[in-house]
Order: sequence, then C-alpha cells, then structure tokens
Amino acid sequence: MSKPRKILVTSALPNANGPIHLGYLVEAIQTDIWVRLQRMRGHDCRYVCADDAHGTATMLRAEEEGIGVEELIARLQGEHARDLADFAVGIDNYYSTHSPENRELAEYFYRRLSEGGHVTTRNVRQFYDPERGIFLADRFIRGTCPKCKSENQSGDNCEVCGAIYSPVDLIDAVSAYSGAKPEERDSEHYFIKLADFEKLLRAWVTPQRLQSEVVNKLEEWFSEGLKDWDISRDAPYFGFEIPDAPGKYFYVWLDAPIGYMASFKEYANRLGLDFDEYWKADSEAEVYHFIGKDVVYFHCLFWPAMLHAAGFRMPTAVYVHGFVTVDGAKMSKSRGTYITARTYLDHLNPEYLRYYYAAKLGTGMGDIDINFEDFVNRVNSDVVGKVVNIASRCAGFLHRIFDGRLGISLDNPELVALAAGQAEEIASQLEGRNYNRAVRMIMALADDANKYIDERKPWEMAKDPDRRDELHKVLTTGINLFRTLMVYLRPILPVTAANAEAFLRVSDLQWQDATRPLLDHEINRYSALMTRVDEKAIEKMIESSKEELPDEPSPGGLTENPIEPEISYEDFAKLDFRVARIIEATPVEGADKLIRLQLDLGGEERTVLAGIKAAYDPASLAGRMTIVVANLAPRKMRFGVSEGMVLAAGEGGSEIFLLHPDEGAEPGMRVH
Repeated sequence: MSKPRKILVTSALPNANGPIHLGYLVEAIQTDIWVRLQRMRGHDCRYVCADDAHGTATMLRAEEEGIGVEELIARLQGEHARDLADFAVGIDNYYSTHSPENRELAEYFYRRLSEGGHVTTRNVRQFYDPERGIFLADRFIRGTCPKCKSENQSGDNCEVCGAIYSPVDLIDAVSAYSGAKPEERDSEHYFIKLADFEKLLRAWVTPQRLQSEVVNKLEEWFSEGLKDWDISRDAPYFGFEIPDAPGKYFYVWLDAPIGYMASFKEYANRLGLDFDEYWKADSEAEVYHFIGKDVVYFHCLFWPAMLHAAGFRMPTAVYVHGFVTVDGAKMSKSRGTYITARTYLDHLNPEYLRYYYAAKLGTGMGDIDINFEDFVNRVNSDVVGKVVNIASRCAGFLHRIFDGRLGISLDNPELVALAAGQAEEIASQLEGRNYNRAVRMIMALADDANKYIDERKPWEMAKDPDRRDELHKVLTTGINLFRTLMVYLRPILPVTAANAEAFLRVSDLQWQDATRPLLDHEINRYSALMTRVDEKAIEKMIESSKEELPDEPSPGGLTENPIEPEISYEDFAKLDFRVARIIEATPVEGADKLIRLQLDLGGEERTVLAGIKAAYDPASLAGRMTIVVANLAPRKMRFGVSEGMVLAAGEGGSEIFLLHPDEGAEPGMRVH
C-alpha cells in the first residue's frame, strides 16, 4: 500500500432556488463513488459541498413564496442535505455560500485581485426587465445563440455550441421572468482582467488535470482571446456587497467557487484541521472538483486565475461530466421525466440509480441517458440476479447443515484468488472514473461465480451425507466470492454493502479485504439485500412528476419535423462524428440483420444496434475501429435501445462496408 494521500474533493454547488433532481445526482453520485474508493484504500479524503445561495433567482423565488430570502435558503439547504444523504452521498460538510466564512474569503480574493492591478471598471449596457424592475442576470435572459443560432439559450453561454458571449449579443432576447423584451441601460461594472493570467492558465491546462475534450475547448477560448470577466451586479441583488462600492454586489459566480473553500474552512475550524495544509500555494494535498460541462469556463479559467491571484493553490484536477437525458430527450416536466430526488425516493431504492449511473459513467463528457427499460434490466439482471443471488444460494445450506459457519478451507481457491487478483485493476478503473469498465469487470466475476455454483450443484450435494465436507468447501467458496464482489461494489452500493457486512458479521469492508479469505467464521441468516425493480413504481414516479407545462425546446431547437430536402452547413455541423473501438460484437437474437456493438468512445461506452449482419461475422469485429454519430438521440427499437449510429457505405446486404479512421486514431477523437 502506497503512502496515504491527503485529498479534498468537491462537487458543484446546487442552486438554492429549487429541489435537487436526477441531473444533479449524476454528479453527486459520481463524486461519492470516487471519495468512497479513496477512503476504502486508506487515504484521508474529505468531501465538502454547499448550496449556491446568491443571485437574482433566489431573491425572486423567495418573493414568489412570500418569505424572506434567508428563510428560503435555510429551508432548501436542509432539503438538499437530506436528499443527498438519502442517496447515500457521504458529504462531510454541506454548507451555504451565504456564510461569514464565504464573505470574508470573497472580500480577501477581491482585495488581492485589486492590489495586483487585475480589477478595472467601465460602463456597460445591460438588460433591465421593465416589468420586474430589476437588472437581469445573464442566465435569466433567453434568446437565440449569436454563433450557432440555437434557440432558448441563456444570456451568458450556449448549451449547444459552448459559445461564451454577452447577453446583448443574444438574438430576440426576452426576460426569463416576465417574458418582456428587456431594455438596455448603462451601469458601472467591475471586471477582472482575465487576459492577465493567460500564460499561467495555458501552463495549467494539461491532460494531467483535464479531460482531452476540456483541453480542446479551452484551446478554442484561448485562440479567441480571454475577455474581461464582469464580477459585479447592481441592486437589488441577493449576495455580498462589494467593499467601498455601495449598491454593487459580487456576481454569484465570484463567490460560488470560493464557497468550496468556505465550506472546508467551517469544517476545518470545527474539527481542528489545518486549512492551509490543503489550500496554501505549495500544499502537498490534492484538490479535485467534479462539475458538469456547462460550468467549464468558470472552473477552468476564472477559478484557477482567482486562486493564483489570491495566493492559494490551484486544483489538482477538474473532472467534467455530461448532462442527463431521459429516454433520449431533455428532462421534461410535462412528460414526467423531470424527476426530483425526493420524488424518486418516494418510489424507488436510491441504490438502483447509483448502480445505473455507475454502469453508464466513463471518463468522457458524453450525456448520460436514463432509459427505464434498460434501468430495470441492468439492476434486476446484475445486482439482484447475479450478485446478491450468490449469497442467497449459499446461505440457506450453510445454516441448515453447518449452523451458519464457514469452513476452514475452500473448494476452489484458484477462483477466489482470480477474483481477488482483479482488486488493483478495478481500483484503477474507479480511480480513473472508468466506472462503466469497472462494473463490467465486477459483473464478469459475478458470472464466473454463478457458473461455478451451477457446475458444482450444492443443492445436489446437500442430499448426500457423504459429501458434506465437499459441500462445506463449495459453500465457503461461494460466500467468499460474494464477499469479494461486495468489496468492489461498496463504493457504488454502500447501503447494500453495509447490509452485506451485517449478513457476513464483519466490520466495514476495506479494499484489501478482497485478498483475505473469510474462513471458519459464523455468518447470519440471509435476508434480501436488494429486491427487483418494480416497473409499476417507475410508472407511478413518472406520473407523479408530470406537470401541465409546455416543454422547453430541446438543446439546439431540434424538432420532430421531417428532414427537408436540403440542410444548411450549420445543421450539418451539429453532427458529432467520433472514433470508436468495437469492444464486443454479438448477433441480436431474433433479428435477421442486426449486430449489437459495444463501443468505446474514449472513456464512454455505448451500445449500438447496426444492420450489418449480412456483411460481417460478429466475431471478426472486436477490436476494430469505426466512426459513430455520437450525438444522435438514443432510439428505442424492438430489440433494445441503440445509442448512436455507426457509419457505413455500400449497396446493402453483404455489400456494406464500415467506415474506419486512419491508422493512429484513438477512441473519442472527433472526425472532421
């Protein structure tokens, strides 16, 4: 075991103006799995978060409810902390950006930036809602992106093409609050001269700290030139007033990331930890941020620049994930797919979602699609049908015949050693956030364990008194294989693992326990560790989530209209072609033309159903490189869900030829 590491981890801050939903939970769960792995490996890993309390949206939400802003944020902070805890997200300190620690730190950052000559002021024209009597925060102005022409985009950045712009550049802008056409008014604003830090940021932006997609995006922004960052907003505004600037407030995005530090500072003060050990410029500790792809600009440009200017260390790495869609579409209130954490918890086991997200998450920034048919099949087949089934198959015989005591030796020590031998590789995949690959490895071991039990047939041995010693060894082998699987699944399924620990009568499983067989040990009687997903519960959850509201347009303004004879270059440019490696290819039972392809898109895995069976033997495809349309919405077909489309040419039938990239291409590379 290497020297224990000192690690601080954060996930992005939920907004204190509404409930947590399944979209945010992908980040919280991804972070929590990573943190739990570090703790199981013996590292000192702290996880802090907070509510992002400031801004116009919070102020207006309180106004709508007829309560004070501080009453609203206190209530939502409690609700958010409760929901995250009920999903077994083990945050050490869940705080708020509206705190004395955050005010003190924000003012300190501002002073250091000012003293360094990095703050300037100038008059700006900004949007003002004449009906509500307020200046509009950028994200509460909606309009058409000036770059890619996607509709219903916010006033600061485009979700579709990633462009960063001023709200005055939006086409046909309207207020998100009143729908009124905003007026332009002049006001003095404070700016940070981000270009002052370009050399520093270029040196910090490396593949060791950021995913390749993020590095590429940042390079685009560097090439466009770093623009001054507006850090002030005019009253009325809920936030911290800028020192010596009456009526001017820090923009929420200035104090929001500082909230990570403020949460840790409050936590460190309570526990007697040294704040500087983690945040001083030459700290040997590690700091990691888990975020969504919509806030890359803030976390990978503004934040490291601010930290450096204030004399603090910059992040060790920033890990970025994609958005969450449901059945291939943006979450929708009218369809019942905009599901809050609490609504989910009212109907389903939270560990179903933890496992499903883990099975889908890779290192890339691709969106995570929740397909409920796939959700049911994965949980029922993998966790219930493969893993906990091992314990239930063995425990009954152990208690009926051997008083619940494991034997002193194993029937197949080689198989147990083989499972234990995967510990470092599975840990490496989880450390690298290749959760989907780790899950595939764990389930392959579960398949081996079930195959072993099927071949040894303990139920037949139990009928023969002369085979008791042999039976005892087989059952002991089965329980040890189950225990090893639960070690590997504990970061993903902590509640199920805790119940398994109670069943096995062992203390908290640690990673090294995978290599230590459990022998001559009494276990408890088995009770169900996880039950099958009830599809009717999913239907009820969706029904209870429905609201009679018009759907928002999907990103890019995509519609269900038929394809026109001609499309513009801008439409064609929306297609995202990526290099993919075929991991596995299998025929689709019952289908004449389809092959099921398991594809690696560089840290993200996809399943694609391709009509190429007449042209290719599935056994010949594994390991080949091909090209896939990566941003095609998943399509539900008779034989399953296809998460993209591979490119091929030819007349059809046996005359189909998969397109492939040139030699040297790697999975995930964009094809231009």
